[in-house]
Amino acid sequence: MTEKSYAEMTEQELREEIARLKEKARKAEQLGIVNEYAVYERKATMAAAYLIDPGTIVKGELYRIDGAPGEFFKVEYLKGRFAWGYRLGGERFEEALPISILLPMKAGK
Repeated sequence: MTEKSYAEMTEQELREEIARLKEKARKAEQLGIVNEYAVYERKATMAAAYLIDPGTIVKGELYRIDGAPGEFFKVEYLKGRFAWGYRLGGERFEEALPISILLPMKAGK
């Protein structure tokens, strides 16, 4: 059986994959296997990026970063399911974040 890439999966398949990965992450965390936990969390984040329309991410806009309270990210451009840009404050080095962790500045959106 050939595994489907996230891009080939339906919304339902992606949601099932995310749930499966989150469960594996939870089990790894309970067993104290930190590196395995991180891998499953990252995979779930990437799968979630395929549930988001990249057209909803606006170049030049600021976004909050899920899981990083008080940190903001300015999107310079998109490439695939990643937003490239800079975190505000500190070093201004370019990095790519999965679009699934970008949250609108206005709460409740």
